[in-house]
Parts: sequence; structure tokens; C-alpha cells
Amino acid sequence: MYTFKTLNKIAAVGLLRLPAEHFAMDNDTPNPDALILRSANMHDMPLPESLLCVARAGAGVNNIPIPACTERAVVVFNTPGANANAVRELALCALFLSARDIVGGIEWAKGLTGDDVPKQVEAGKGQFAGPELKGKTLGVLGLGAIGVGVANAAHHIGMDVLGYDPYISVDSAWTLSRNVRPAGDIKQVFAESDYLTLHVPLNDSTKADLADMLRCVKPGVRLLNFSRGELLDTDALIAALDGGVVERYVTDFPDGRLAKHPKVVPIPHLGASTPESEDNCAIMACDEVRDYLLHGTIKNSVNIPDTVLPHTPGYRLCVFHKNIPNVLSMISGVMGEASINIENMLSKSRKEIAYTLLDLSGLPKEPMVRKLKDHDGILRVRVLKI
Repeated sequence: MYTFKTLNKIAAVGLLRLPAEHFAMDNDTPNPDALILRSANMHDMPLPESLLCVARAGAGVNNIPIPACTERAVVVFNTPGANANAVRELALCALFLSARDIVGGIEWAKGLTGDDVPKQVEAGKGQFAGPELKGKTLGVLGLGAIGVGVANAAHHIGMDVLGYDPYISVDSAWTLSRNVRPAGDIKQVFAESDYLTLHVPLNDSTKADLADMLRCVKPGVRLLNFSRGELLDTDALIAALDGGVVERYVTDFPDGRLAKHPKVVPIPHLGASTPESEDNCAIMACDEVRDYLLHGTIKNSVNIPDTVLPHTPGYRLCVFHKNIPNVLSMISGVMGEASINIENMLSKSRKEIAYTLLDLSGLPKEPMVRKLKDHDGILRVRVLKI
């Protein structure tokens, strides 16, 4: 029986994916096997010795101490694509909000009084006018599930779409419309875009890519940020807004200064705030926990390589180890000494860490497992009966 703990409210439809014969939820236990969370901050939380995995019901994992988890061979999962449609829809809404001052117009109209409101509307509506989207160029930085969805939809409403992602996946490439123009480099996107939308992860590389953006963009660009607020320097952004370099900024991650700026449309982090998105993320996160704890399968991990080996009834050895020479030969040697045959094996590595699954002809006894654990290159060993 595995025990899991939720650090945020997780949709019930997801928790039902963890069968009661194998899993029990106990939010008071100090020793869970798994943690499932959304936005709860784990950085000041000690990692229990019992912890085997952490599942984030969402894409961003900045609230999870990834290096500490990796050192302890704790698998960290996220749910890429589960909330993609919700964010895509909000980003498309942001495109329209950035073109005309719809938010300002609504706030103004709500303040009108008297019997001549229709006349006041006709007299004052011009201050909220803006351009149509059709025929304008939209630059999309980041062509994952969200970026591809925004790019394809923008093409269908008549925009000229320019996409850039040097790390685009095969799956994303297959779903991207052939009408989306590929940019030769990121500066081309900056220079040509009337509208620019960000759908990239927050890391040192993406921050470096965007460091010169505000000095290179087409004057009057309308900028959308549905990635992370920290990608952009607030002082530089405010200066660009004040100077007319950026005509409007729509963000799902406002801070105290940006929220009050007249050219900013601050959305209170609503990207994934739909019941469908919360359900999808919960289902994916719980499926990841279930498949890993019961079968050793890793998919959608941010710190351990994806390792999916079809399983058959029998015994499975799951070994986390350093990505160094001779570890696999040591493992097979220990199995050979015990006359246990390795019937199937898969080993994957990511930088300094590797993960190996071995389907065995017999049950590894405790002395064998202890011998593996005592090796300097081994980080964690699990034995599963499948």
C-alpha cells in the first residue's frame, strides 16, 4: 500500500485514478510515498525519507526543489499539455484585449450616468478604438502545445503568423499549421511582429534570449505574456510602455507596479482556471504517480529521463544510479551471481543521473538488493511485483 499526500486541492476525478487497493490518501502523514500538488511552495519543506515522487498538476515546477529531489532520486512529474487549451483560449482573448482598449472601455461605460448614456457612448467611444487583427503579424515564441494552438488559431482569424522555437518537438511540429512561417532567428520575430506572444519556460536560457527584446521589437508592438512574469525586467518593460515602444502589455502574471499601469491589462493568473483544465491536470498527475509507483514507469518527468518499458507479470527492478561507466555491468553481475535472468531491460540517462528498469526471472533477495544499494554509483533501488 502506498500513501500519498495532497498539498493543494486536487480534482476528485484525478484522485479516483489511484485505486484504493494500492493507494491511501493521508494528508497528515509525515512519511508519504508521493506528493501531489498545484502551486504549493515546497522550497522550505523538508523532503521525507519515504518520498518517491512528486506530481505537479500543472506545467510549471518553480515551486518544487528540483535539484534536491534529483539528489534523492525523487521523481518530479508535471502535466504538459493538460491545461493547454485553457491557456490557448485565454491567450486568444488577450489578443483582442491588446488590440482595442476593451477593458478600459467597459470600465468607462460602467461609470456613465444620466439619461443620455447612449449619446455619451457615441461621443466617447473613439478613445478606446484600436486596429483589427486581420492582416497583422503575430510572433509566437515557443511552439509547445499552447504556442502551436495559438499560432494555428491566429492564422484562421487572418493573421500572418511567425513562429520561433529551436527546440520544437516532433509532436508539436506535426500539429503546427504549414501556414505558420518559421523564423530564422529570434530577432526576426522581434523585428517583424505587430503582436508578440510568449509561451516559453522560465530558465536562464529563455531569460537570456529575451534580454534584448525590448530594444529590438517593432515600435508599438502589443505584447502578451502567458509564460512567467519573471521572464521580463519590470523596469525595462515600464520604460518601454511609457516610451511607446510597447503599446500594450497583457499578462497573466502582473506585479504591483504593472497592474496599475494604464497600458497594462493585468489578468490574475487565470490561464489554467477552468474546471476542464483542473480535471485534466489532476488526471494526468495521478496517472503518472500510479504508473511509477506500481510499474516503475516514468513519463513527463522534469528531472529523470522518461523510461517506459512494457510490463509483463513478474518481478521488476528499478534502479536510479549515477551516469557513470560499469554500473550496468555491475547490476547484471549481481543478477548473474544469484542465477536470475534479465528478461528485459531499458536504461535511460539525463546528464549525471540514469534510470534502469530490469524485468527479472525471479525475485531478487534482500542480500542482492543490499549489495546494489551499497555500491557508490547507486542512488535508489526498488523491487516491484507486477
